[in-house]
Amino acid sequence: MSPYIILLTLAIYLAAMFFLVHRRGRDVSNNDFFIGGRRTSWWVATLAMIGAAMSGVTFISVPGSVAADGFSYMQMVIGFTIGQVVLATLLVPAFYKRKVVSLYEYLDTRFGDEAHHTGAWCFIVAKLIGAALKIYVVCVVMQLLVFDHLKLNIICNIVLTMLVVWLYTRRGGVRSLIITDVLQSACLVGSVVVVICCLCKAMGLSAGDAVATIKSSPYSQMWFFDDPASPRYFWKMVAGGALCLVAMTGLDQDMMQRNLSCRTKGESQINIILTALCQIVVIALFLALGVLLYRYIDFAHLPQPASGDDAFALVAVQGGLPYVAGVMFVVGLISSTYSAAGSALTSLTTTVTIDIFDGRKTLNEAQLTVLRRRTHTIMAVVMTAMIILFYYLGEGSVINLVFKIAGYTYGPILGLFTFGLLTRRKVRGRYIPLIAVLSPVASYLLQWIVREELQYHIGFELLGYNALFTIFGLILISKSHNDEL
Repeated sequence: MSPYIILLTLAIYLAAMFFLVHRRGRDVSNNDFFIGGRRTSWWVATLAMIGAAMSGVTFISVPGSVAADGFSYMQMVIGFTIGQVVLATLLVPAFYKRKVVSLYEYLDTRFGDEAHHTGAWCFIVAKLIGAALKIYVVCVVMQLLVFDHLKLNIICNIVLTMLVVWLYTRRGGVRSLIITDVLQSACLVGSVVVVICCLCKAMGLSAGDAVATIKSSPYSQMWFFDDPASPRYFWKMVAGGALCLVAMTGLDQDMMQRNLSCRTKGESQINIILTALCQIVVIALFLALGVLLYRYIDFAHLPQPASGDDAFALVAVQGGLPYVAGVMFVVGLISSTYSAAGSALTSLTTTVTIDIFDGRKTLNEAQLTVLRRRTHTIMAVVMTAMIILFYYLGEGSVINLVFKIAGYTYGPILGLFTFGLLTRRKVRGRYIPLIAVLSPVASYLLQWIVREELQYHIGFELLGYNALFTIFGLILISKSHNDEL
């Protein structure tokens, strides 16, 4: 596929995105930037969340993961659905009741400044690492498809990507993100459906044949109950999925800023439940696509990809399919990249402005706008530097790495919110930052010990152990709410 066709596709997508951003980004207040002014309808938020939950890593790695993990990712999706119910019934009412703009303002009202800043810093570290990894993976793919042919190195690729992200989020924030996320959702789902249709046509498969092929494939095993020590064990993945959803969506400013943009608590809850149902269908499509990709690789006698992350790009762009397959792959890839990067940059700007600098408490509207814009630029530079750092470190398949990092960085946040919501105990705030550091260390030691001594692999459920260590630490520094600390 010609790099110039890819560039033309990119230009058309960016033109559409900036048109939508311009329409939505006029006369934006700080409240519009941070939470969309709480004017988003539930059905618009649902359409936005379908795409927002899918990053470029999901787009590339989930189809490729079937070769090693089959359909085991659906076990995580069951956990995601459970987590969505917890989010809708427990967290959303708490956030709307306190009218928070940043989630971590809740920790201030519950425990004080130390907890507030600790939760915010945990999120900042987690989001910087996670977002940089996701954007880096997509930049590597775009480097192979386009920038190498233009004789531009990957540093230029990364800088240009982040420059576009900075430009389209600098004015509208969440208010602009909502409409671009709707565009991304349509592009993601559309690209998967189009490529599946192209694969079936190329292999002469009817719809029924395709379903039969997927069901009979050794890659389609979904349930793993046989080995509790395996990272794919059913109950471990369900528990890990539920914990990851609560922590990485419900306690993540990046994801929750869309839910908090809904007009009422009820509309936000409807949006969350519908998003959970849609996510089941979309992930199933991605996994079905993965089976058909590997079937086509054998059918067309293509070389086996070096890693699962290369399978989708190899087939869609270089596998002899019609141009529309390659074009739709590029559309899905770039839409997921810009949405994830823009969302991460907006949420980091919100957290630093409101939680770290206490902008809502100390500044008037004009001063808050100046601080927000400066913070937005600084965070764009920091994210760019982090992506470049990952280029020099080098990573292969990263879908599991993202969840592994989340297990360490989101654990203290999950522990703080769980303790705050389920108890009325007070804590000695000065010890909270120390607990937030020691809990991931204890989790790492636990993971190492059980692996070396018991040959047991702690997988995605690491997040739960991390949160439990945090809760245990908070119990040690707490007293009844009737007692003086």
